[in-house]
Amino acid sequence: MVYSFVGFLLLFTLVGLSSSWSSRGTKADYYLASGDVRPWLVGLSAVATNNSGYMFIGVIGYTYATGLASIWLMIGWITGDFLASLYVHKRLRRATGRTGEVSYAGVLSNWYGQKHSSVQRLIAIISLLFLLTYASAQLVAGGKALHVLLDWPLWSGAVAGAVLVSLYCFAGGIRASIWTDAAQSIVMIFAMGVLLFVALMNLGGLSSALEQMQSVEGFMNWLPKDLVFPGWTGGALFIVSWLFAGLSVIGQPHIMVRFMTLNNLESMRQAKGWYYASFTLFYGMAIGVGWLSRIYLSDPGSFDAELALPIMAQQLLPPVLVGLILAGIFAATMSTADSLVLSCSAAITHDLLPHKIEKTLLLKLATVMITGIALLLALMNNQSVFSMVIMAWSGLASAFAPLLLFLCFGKKPSQFISIAAMLAGFSVAMVWRVFGLQEMVYEGLPGILAGSLILYVGCFFQVGEAAENAKVELSPLS
Repeated sequence: MVYSFVGFLLLFTLVGLSSSWSSRGTKADYYLASGDVRPWLVGLSAVATNNSGYMFIGVIGYTYATGLASIWLMIGWITGDFLASLYVHKRLRRATGRTGEVSYAGVLSNWYGQKHSSVQRLIAIISLLFLLTYASAQLVAGGKALHVLLDWPLWSGAVAGAVLVSLYCFAGGIRASIWTDAAQSIVMIFAMGVLLFVALMNLGGLSSALEQMQSVEGFMNWLPKDLVFPGWTGGALFIVSWLFAGLSVIGQPHIMVRFMTLNNLESMRQAKGWYYASFTLFYGMAIGVGWLSRIYLSDPGSFDAELALPIMAQQLLPPVLVGLILAGIFAATMSTADSLVLSCSAAITHDLLPHKIEKTLLLKLATVMITGIALLLALMNNQSVFSMVIMAWSGLASAFAPLLLFLCFGKKPSQFISIAAMLAGFSVAMVWRVFGLQEMVYEGLPGILAGSLILYVGCFFQVGEAAENAKVELSPLS
């Protein structure tokens, strides 16, 4: 088990280090791979980055506890993601080329060449706040997996992940991240597929597994039992909120930057094809493993539900395949963690500092520093991976998704309106969570709606004011 696990880690590290041969030694190459990444690499990289330790650890744990109703997370998430992509991805890639910016914050704040420096800095600050939380969650997920499967201390997996991420990010920046993401995506999908197949066969096939799941009280209900509003009224609200969780992907700098690196606009459909096909396959298998884990681990109170997958793998698979599963979990955590720390590094070196750093050595040192901070947060963490990721995901989406959508709609909000919308969306989402209302509705839904409302009203009055000014200027001619 240890040998196969170490072998896969070595493979990922070598793939990342080999990217240094293609490095051009510029900031644009370090953060955007010079905008020449092929569509299949973009698609697989986005899948690996999206489907992080949250999928192997968080979603499996949630599915174990919730049952059939967890399928709405998958349906809502992928549908919302796809609907957003129809209007956003291509326009974001076009704006990236037009502005010449190398960061998500830079593109949004200079979309029409308006140079909204305060918007850029605010996006960078919010990104740092939540992306560091997100990155620490990935390192925690890796630590949990190593603890169960190898009986290593919880901190050891976090440290190992941080060291490996630092190595290949130092070597090649986002190109290293994308190359390793592609390799990791393949291992993640294969590992989940192997576990799902073996688990089903050991239970006697699909019909036998369904019969045993139906024997667990409430497990095959279409809606969660703890909805605030009973029946399909609460169910509809639950489903719509997860649709917004999927739409929230456009507010995630570490994922959207993948599509910003695409070699040309004409390849966007191909990149999205790779992304959604792999995403649907992987998420579907993860949900299946989560359902089956409830049969194999029938006592919910005897262990941490977020450890269901590694415990089940240990029970069902020979050591070499357990090493594969562990490599899959670790691949998921690293593929997201590297993306997160690179986005944080860009926020500091390109968006926040008054004199933008151009030397790649300083960019790499900033990335290593960010990784160290994420590791410290992981070592001090006492929250679940699921909770940490959802909090970071919703905070980023509430702040950035409305602004990006309005920019794609051709609106030109002023700097003041943009800042007000980001702060409103972010604040509503956080207040929603502070009061525990996320149990009723995913906090990104009210956050995105609040930011969108500010932008709509602000742009409406902005247009009205412009029209009034035009009348005043023309009146002397009448």
